[in-house]
Amino acid sequence: MHKPEIVAPAGDFEKLQMAIAYGADAVYVGGKQFSLRANAKNFDVGELAEAVRYAHERNVKVYVSANIFAHNADFAVLEGYLRAVKDAGVDAVIVADTGAFDVARQIEGLSVHISTQANVTNYQSATFYKKLGARRAVLARELSLAEIAEINQVCQSPVFDTEVFVHGAMCMSYSGRCLLSNYMTGRDANRGDCAQACRWQYHLMEEQRPGEYMPVYEDERGTHIFNSKDLCMIEHIPALVGAGISALKIEGRAKSAYYVAMVTRVYREALDDLFVSESLYESKKAYYLSELKKTGTRDFYTGFYLGHQTVGQTLTCDSYVATQEFAGVVVDYDAESQHAVVEQRNKFSIGDEVEFLTRTRSVGGNASFTQTVTEMHNEDGWPVTSAPHAKQVLRVKTERPVRKFDIMRRRV
Repeated sequence: MHKPEIVAPAGDFEKLQMAIAYGADAVYVGGKQFSLRANAKNFDVGELAEAVRYAHERNVKVYVSANIFAHNADFAVLEGYLRAVKDAGVDAVIVADTGAFDVARQIEGLSVHISTQANVTNYQSATFYKKLGARRAVLARELSLAEIAEINQVCQSPVFDTEVFVHGAMCMSYSGRCLLSNYMTGRDANRGDCAQACRWQYHLMEEQRPGEYMPVYEDERGTHIFNSKDLCMIEHIPALVGAGISALKIEGRAKSAYYVAMVTRVYREALDDLFVSESLYESKKAYYLSELKKTGTRDFYTGFYLGHQTVGQTLTCDSYVATQEFAGVVVDYDAESQHAVVEQRNKFSIGDEVEFLTRTRSVGGNASFTQTVTEMHNEDGWPVTSAPHAKQVLRVKTERPVRKFDIMRRRV
């Protein structure tokens, strides 16, 4: 079996560091221009060069998303931007617009991936992009595993492969092509500024009865008639590998560093376990799923992958639910005093039971551990009983050694 890449989201430099620390083979980032996640922090060209240097030193690839649907004015600066991205050393640029693709493919030395926004749903489309010089297609989310396997059988080669989304938020529109946000708020989803109007709560009101809400709600808060469940394929990794996919992509450039780290960690572990033995992977499926549910998710489902009996972007009235809270991240460790230097992310106190999620794993398991917070001090060395301030730095007594980027979380 060919082992796919795990491609993780990196909305800023911290998330990039977390994705790399927790096992990503590649990260995808956005620039300050031409990215469909305009509300993520993103990277300017200087920051991008630093991110590429950091990633390449750790043998991790960097892909830059430039996948807006371009308007005429964009082409005045697009080529210069893409040349700057290439000079920053990125491994590929991800585009959706055919005009943007035409510009990108003519820049010598710039590898081009086709975004899922381009709606590649068949081998003929994939072959078209391959002939024009694309190195990878991020396939449309509307495909089944059987269709993906057929595309790979026809098109895959040493110079062209496929990537698919395996985890994260789904859009109720076809491959993310939506006008709802633009219509309701003036924020263009196809140019990176989606307001996620599909996640809002709705009631039905009849034209001749203004102010009278019809009883069509799913619960007392209203009906979420567009709100898709979250994609999760952690229980189907062997089928994804068997379909010949070269890269497994995690959605979430706008999500937290904790989310990026934990989801990357679980998919890394699952994929590695599978390549040790399928029986090991099968024995841990319940564990993988339970860990993913601790990151803050909507209900899970498998999207379009498993065929017509599950086809459709199933709706949910639920918003994000988390059983664990990101308490802090380790920035240093003092082995002599057995204290971790922790940067706080949510309040925790003496007496709280916390879990340290470490990056040191043995095959088939991990070195994470749970303990009670018994002792901590502020930056001035004074003992404190709680950490209520955002990004407060503290020294926390730990029962075992920890490392930079290990995560401390607390049960909600």
